[in-house]
Amino acid sequence: MLQRTRNGKGKTILVAGGAGFVGSHLCDALLAQGDRVICVDSYITGSEANVRPLMNHPEFRMIEKDICDLHDMDEQLDQIYNLACAASPPQYQADPIHTMMTCVAGTGNLLALAERHGASFLQASTSEVYGNPQVHPQREDYQGNVNCTGPRACYDEGKRAAETLCFDVLRAGRVDARVARIFNTYGPRMQPNDGRIVSNLIVQAQSGEPLTIYGSGEQTRSFCYVSDMVAGLIALMDVDPNPKGPVNLGNPGEFTINELADMVLAMVPSSSKIVHRSLPKDDPQRRRPDISLAKALLKWEPTIPLSQGLRQTVDWFSTTPLHHERPRIKPPLRRLSNSTGISLGA
Repeated sequence: MLQRTRNGKGKTILVAGGAGFVGSHLCDALLAQGDRVICVDSYITGSEANVRPLMNHPEFRMIEKDICDLHDMDEQLDQIYNLACAASPPQYQADPIHTMMTCVAGTGNLLALAERHGASFLQASTSEVYGNPQVHPQREDYQGNVNCTGPRACYDEGKRAAETLCFDVLRAGRVDARVARIFNTYGPRMQPNDGRIVSNLIVQAQSGEPLTIYGSGEQTRSFCYVSDMVAGLIALMDVDPNPKGPVNLGNPGEFTINELADMVLAMVPSSSKIVHRSLPKDDPQRRRPDISLAKALLKWEPTIPLSQGLRQTVDWFSTTPLHHERPRIKPPLRRLSNSTGISLGA
């Protein structure tokens, strides 16, 4: 598919969820490479503070809107990135129905928009589609072990359904759709109360509160620094030809939660002690991406080790008020019929 440009001055790119943690870094990177960026965000979990420095940029435009209600744009688009969804359990469980409809109806709206504009489309999926994996590390051909009726299903199954939509329209030849399965990502601009393990431990250590570890702490995660993740997303959007399947993006380094807590305490002067709480239902025990496909297709792999990225993240939190602008987290409840105005028919 040929990539159009705006009078030779770069692409016009819509970033849904662009005021969020990863989305705002993506907006920065796209502007830096000379593209025009239209950021669409409901501010349910995103933050105006993340994009405030961009508001006077001549090639940046901000639209406050929920993608469940987004049906058209008044300017031609070349690419659409969909990062619009709450991404941590406390956030996506605050209104699970809205989370599911964001994944399905919202993604459907953006795919329909991409089809009308002839735009390439990238869906930010998640490692959570693998559930509590029985295969380790996780490869893209592993079909997962997900509880489709549990408290995490609104997100896990929502993202799986969004992937289905993407590959159905791709097979139909209607949208040049790509899917990134994102593993744990961290870095500056994480919300202090978003419920992610990295931000939780840093904020607790800086506040002198006990560091909360769920379960034994021997469960593992991989942690990818945000600049590496953004580079992977852009590489996946721009690669030619279309991979025609999901691509894992993440850092294959694997750490226990206990190891992460020890690293935080070594970097943050704190009197905090570690306390253990019950493990949440369906919480995965092991998580590590196999990124062989990303290396081969995208010539991409992360470059920032956890020790370096964690130091940069701790430094950012140390200079940022812990009670700065908070996301809304729980959106107003809405009738399902208001969120399902999707038309992907012929």
